[in-house]
Amino acid sequence: MKPIKIAQLGVSHEHAAGKMRSLRLRPDAFEIVGVVDDRATTRAANYIHWDKEESAYEGLPRLTEEELFAMPGLDAVAVEVPNSELVPAANRCLAHNLPIHMDKPGGEELAPFARLRRDYEARGLAFQMGYMFRGNPAMRWILDATKRGWLGEIFEVQASMSHNYGNESYEDYIGKFQGGLMFNLGCHLVDFVVSLLGRPSGVFPLLKTAPGDKPGIHNNCVSILDYPNATVTLRACSREVGGLERRRLKICGTKGSVELCPLERFDGQPLQMSLVLLDGNEEREAGAHTLDFGPVRDRYEDQLLEFAQTIRGETKSPASPDILLNGNHDCLVQEVLLAASGYAVGKPQTTPVAQ
Repeated sequence: MKPIKIAQLGVSHEHAAGKMRSLRLRPDAFEIVGVVDDRATTRAANYIHWDKEESAYEGLPRLTEEELFAMPGLDAVAVEVPNSELVPAANRCLAHNLPIHMDKPGGEELAPFARLRRDYEARGLAFQMGYMFRGNPAMRWILDATKRGWLGEIFEVQASMSHNYGNESYEDYIGKFQGGLMFNLGCHLVDFVVSLLGRPSGVFPLLKTAPGDKPGIHNNCVSILDYPNATVTLRACSREVGGLERRRLKICGTKGSVELCPLERFDGQPLQMSLVLLDGNEEREAGAHTLDFGPVRDRYEDQLLEFAQTIRGETKSPASPDILLNGNHDCLVQEVLLAASGYAVGKPQTTPVAQ
């Protein structure tokens, strides 16, 4: 397996250092040829502790953007600029016919992202969004079990992306987005729910400010996605004590239910999920079960390996048909995300998401 030559454009996204650490876990798959340090020229997430993050780039060549695009034999780019600059940076990669892994979310408008996404698909270039649960083994199990009918017809989903990290600078950063924390963190949940249930018939955002914070900072958010026979409730608040460890997902269907808490863990302990089945199936008996997915060492490793495999023309993972080269899925996620975050897409507070 020949490693693909990849460079990282930007270090200013919240997930930039984590993404680089994931790439460096797999020298068999990735040859990292350099990184563009964009801190002096971009609106970085200024709450990030750079003294802790810079170790992720130790020993790597520092490039200008011009040097990155002029590099011979470059196979791909990880786009890790600030949220507001992701789509323009991705378009510059498109101009050089470079496959990209682009971090989340896809900007505060639908049309520019949709145009970018479909241009990538039209050229047959790999494009992967950095939604962080796409490699989560428990969530992949849920998607597969739902397709097999093990949970029956889904009628309820509850999910939380709350936390209590950050500081005043973090709240100011979240306040720069009209959609607040639902836009910045709820995007990961929207990506999963759209994979699970598809297009909602209506989206109803409730974007509030947590007690004691500056007015207009939407850091206490709930969005309800309406489906013909199901309701989905998504929550994201930056003031929940112990919220990071208590992020959870509950899904109920007519034949079974699952509950996952925490949503992920990388402390060497196994990721576990509770399952209750009304009827048995070819793998499990009726009743209560604890599903053990074992220790997971990294959030992005499997997702990035799929990215490399697609660039090399190898067979895509059957567990992830929507992850690469599926512009329709990514565009629908963006549309629903903007509605869930209170942007004026189809007037989501009163009418369904645009068909």
